[in-house]
Amino acid sequence: MKKTFITTLVAATTLGLTACGSMPMMGDDAPEPDYAKQAQEISKKYIIADLHVDVPHRLHDSNEDISVATEDGDFDYPRAVAGGLDAPFMSIYIPADLEFEAKGESYKLANKLIDDVEAIVEASPDKFALATSPEEVQANFEKGLISLPMGMENGSPIEGTLANVRHFYDRGIRYITLAHSRSNHLSDSSYDEARPNGGLSEIGRLVVEEMNRLGMMVDVSHLSDEAFYDVLEVSKAPVIASHSSVRDFTPGFERNMDDDMIEAMSEKGGVIFINFGSTFVSQDSRDNYDAYKEAVANYAESNGLDPESEQVQTFAKAYRKKNPFLFADIEIVLDHIEYVIDLVGVDHVGIGSDYDGVGDSLPTGLKDVSTYPNLIQGLLERGYTEQDVAKILSGNLMRIWSDVERLAAE
Repeated sequence: MKKTFITTLVAATTLGLTACGSMPMMGDDAPEPDYAKQAQEISKKYIIADLHVDVPHRLHDSNEDISVATEDGDFDYPRAVAGGLDAPFMSIYIPADLEFEAKGESYKLANKLIDDVEAIVEASPDKFALATSPEEVQANFEKGLISLPMGMENGSPIEGTLANVRHFYDRGIRYITLAHSRSNHLSDSSYDEARPNGGLSEIGRLVVEEMNRLGMMVDVSHLSDEAFYDVLEVSKAPVIASHSSVRDFTPGFERNMDDDMIEAMSEKGGVIFINFGSTFVSQDSRDNYDAYKEAVANYAESNGLDPESEQVQTFAKAYRKKNPFLFADIEIVLDHIEYVIDLVGVDHVGIGSDYDGVGDSLPTGLKDVSTYPNLIQGLLERGYTEQDVAKILSGNLMRIWSDVERLAAE
């Protein structure tokens, strides 16, 4: 039986007690700690939460049954149990297509994907349960159920109507990533050269205020730097980056967060949840992928071909056979976590893997949801205590989620 969140929170944050996993001083003859065994024990003892898992989008056009082992994807119930995963936030991902949004299709798709998550729970109530609060995550955990809290990736379904924020809150959404890969009516995107809002739009500011009022976490992943600072200015509650990494490792990649942003967010109690994707954590992987994209684009252009044509796809496959994708390694993901801890402390970092969202780009050692014990083992080997690890696994999420709810109630 895992330790409850309430007990963990009291021990780790309220009282500041020494972690129960702290290592005693060892003499030269003492045996080396069995970090792999300890990692397995910790994965069962504490709630593991992952802020971003793209299962709904993966299943939208698929008949896969994730309650049993699946050949595809990064998530299914057996692998989640093996990895100790207790609370994967289901990403209600909405494509960044402005015509799609203008036609009202974003709103429809968001509701359909929420229906799909509810259907997962209805089909396997002995394995999964919905969760809309830290207390519900804890209660589900005590019943041996995997919680499926939900976050919306891309605020386009709000459609400029504050009543829709309440609608999606009532449907179970507990964070909104305000934009995705294109700027929308709420916010500018880090991926989009067009920045029509100069940060947050006026309706975007009102949406942040409404999210504060309801007790919904504001997610700054994907936002432009200007929009990020606008969110910090407007939000009375701490904010999250649900699946971002550290820009110091990927200079010039605005999708990740720089030191000033991490520090500013942490000063308001915020948390960055580290994305595992190789191109998020490794500049070498980014360079490899950028070279591939450039080669394919140049081939299509020089031959006057549609980028989606079979001929271009054949070229792309041949290029990749000769120049394989360069995967990152678990050690660099640990480096990102350690960097945040060194910069702002262990209270401001967590897990936002982007499983089922980054395709075949996951680092060695972290290929699917069965591998969280590898991450725990790496943290232990680097000298972090059980208390530190518990915060990274879920304690920091539970604290900020509770703070957002408390401020809303006040």
